[in-house]
Order: sequence, then C-alpha cells, then structure tokens
Amino acid sequence: MAKIAMMEKNLKIAKTIDKYAAKRAELKERIRKGDKEAIKELAKLPRNASPTRLRNRCQVNGRPRGYMREFGISRVVFRKLAGEGLIPGIKKSSW
Repeated sequence: MAKIAMMEKNLKIAKTIDKYAAKRAELKERIRKGDKEAIKELAKLPRNASPTRLRNRCQVNGRPRGYMREFGISRVVFRKLAGEGLIPGIKKSSW
C-alpha cells in the first residue's frame, strides 16, 4: 500500500495543474505562434503545474504501478474485486 503522503502529494499536484491549466494553454498557444517572451513566462510557472507530473494511482490503495485507466484501480485490487463479483460485467474465468 502506498504511503498516505504520496497520495496527498498527488492530490496537491492535481490542484496545481487545475489552477494553472488556462494560463499554460494560453502560453503554449502563444509559443506556437512564435512569441519568444511566452517561453520565459512558461518557465516561471511552477513545475508541478505541468500535467506530466501527475501520477496515475489506484483509488483504493494508492498503488502507482499496474494501474488500469478504465477502472481507476490497480491490477491487484481489480483481481480481488473481480473474484468477489463486485465489478459489474466482469466474471472470473480461469485465473
């Protein structure tokens, strides 16, 4: 199970991304049009404002690896919940 601090850090990064999303989009568009000053302004934004800093984590236990986007959980939790019949449309075949 992931440490609570890592899950909280990920939530904090997500809030920062939302806060600066409009500003980043506007600066990116200015850069595409050839504005050199926009590059300097973009560099002044916090690094955690970049969406690539966000890590997909399991909603149940916070595991960062083996994440299944469609369900929002890790493979470990998916297997457990599927075995218990708690995921609609998924049934155990031969695991």
